[in-house]
Amino acid sequence: MFKICPKETASMLTRDGVRLDADIYRPDAEGEFPVLLMRQPYGRSIASTVVYAHPAWYAKQGYIVAIQDVRGRGTSEGKFKLFINEVADGFDAVNWAANLPGSNGKVGMYGFSYQGMTQLYAASAKPSALTTICPAMVGCDLYAEWAYEGGAFCLQSNLGWAIQLAAETARLKGDVSAYQSLYGASRNLPLGDTIPARPEILKHLAPDSYYHDWVDNYRPGEYWKNLSPNIENLDLPMLHIGGWFDTYLRGTIALYKTMVSRKNHLQHLIVGPWTHLPWGRKIGAMDCGLAASNPVDELQIRWFDRFLKGLDSAMFDGHPIALFEMGSNEWRKFDKWPDRERKSYFLATNGLASVREDAGILTHNCLDVCIEDIFVHDPWRPVPSLGGHAAFPAGSFERSTVDCRTDVLTYTSAPLTADLHLAGEIIVEIFCTADAPSFDLCAILSEMKDGSSVWNFAQGYVRVNSGENPVRILVQPTCMKIVKGNALRLSLSATCFPACDVNPGTGAPVGEARLIDAKIVTLTVSCGGNYPSQILLPQNKG
Repeated sequence: MFKICPKETASMLTRDGVRLDADIYRPDAEGEFPVLLMRQPYGRSIASTVVYAHPAWYAKQGYIVAIQDVRGRGTSEGKFKLFINEVADGFDAVNWAANLPGSNGKVGMYGFSYQGMTQLYAASAKPSALTTICPAMVGCDLYAEWAYEGGAFCLQSNLGWAIQLAAETARLKGDVSAYQSLYGASRNLPLGDTIPARPEILKHLAPDSYYHDWVDNYRPGEYWKNLSPNIENLDLPMLHIGGWFDTYLRGTIALYKTMVSRKNHLQHLIVGPWTHLPWGRKIGAMDCGLAASNPVDELQIRWFDRFLKGLDSAMFDGHPIALFEMGSNEWRKFDKWPDRERKSYFLATNGLASVREDAGILTHNCLDVCIEDIFVHDPWRPVPSLGGHAAFPAGSFERSTVDCRTDVLTYTSAPLTADLHLAGEIIVEIFCTADAPSFDLCAILSEMKDGSSVWNFAQGYVRVNSGENPVRILVQPTCMKIVKGNALRLSLSATCFPACDVNPGTGAPVGEARLIDAKIVTLTVSCGGNYPSQILLPQNKG
């Protein structure tokens, strides 16, 4: 390891004359070094240390590290507009970094979430000095992979993030009153306003927030196409990083698949059992063991060594995908993303799956006779979100108490006679009708242990226009081992609040859905016969 120089602050001017500030960490040694650039909106001193090693550690490995405040954040000048300036500013920042004193002219980027997105935006402009990137937890399609899931607004994550960014804006302006109000709202989200997705606090204290546009644009379209990074001609070696309980995993995997299809540069994917943050062995209430500890810093250094220093690293010459298998708590290697033939578990019932946990079953054979389960969604008492990828706190929790509610249908397999290994995307197809123009379905897959405790490992959500059948729910991808003797459970509900906004049943857009108009909705799930409701599982050998 190198000794490092004292941290310094350096500034650059964008093409339109806006000053952007950065902290620079550099080795205390002669010679030239590659540059690692991170661009972020939270104050550069944080430097994503909620999941990564401090930038000083990276400098000790022989890199100049630049942590830059994006436009309008930290001490950088200009007005912050979510994602809007990151293409041009990112291009300018890469060129600036490549010409720092002591730079060898090669630049790599790293960071997660917003800091992952700034990599994609910068790379889309094709600065010649940008040699490789390591995007973690990103969304290529900001509508379907970030703001909405299955057409439903991701209320808790979107609202919490908007309040956080608005509070930072107030802090930078020195508006103590606004900051304190927003800080308080961040600790107790304002979910009970007349229109839950349009809280008064953001209307009054952040009228120019991007959040209002996100609510208004509740369907995919030009707004989202223009806001999302243009990766059409993107072609760089990339190390992709995701987590099974990260809300943006769909985007991470979609980006990896797209880049692999171009076959021009090396792509590697690593998915741990992690939430959006932190990345470690404890995932909600589940302990995945020491093997789940964060390996990303050392992995990134090996990656950068290869592409920025030209050093051989045999670890990237083998299987390009490393997935952490929960249950066995071991890493598994794959040559390609596991899109294998799926095996069906069909839903069967005696009609009381909302009342008795032994009434709904999962079986490999579709029953000849169709039987219906009926349950009632009451917006006054929505089914709460507990863990998963879209709520906070995220992760795996013991959820048998939630499953005991009569507005939750449960279907459970017999104890497994052999270990069940799952890897890849899961699809749930449900024949469901409702006495309302619109309704939601949340599907949660869990492992039942010892015939009693129930631990979630994957879920999906969809907003449905009545008449669509079967309802197709894309469940968050996973890699999971359910051990012999335990069972697989599917839980179905009409809400997952506050992870997603409560569907009022009226068909009103999210930005117009008033609490007072929300309807009590009766839903009917059909199982068997001509209505083969089922789970399609991507099974893999252990």
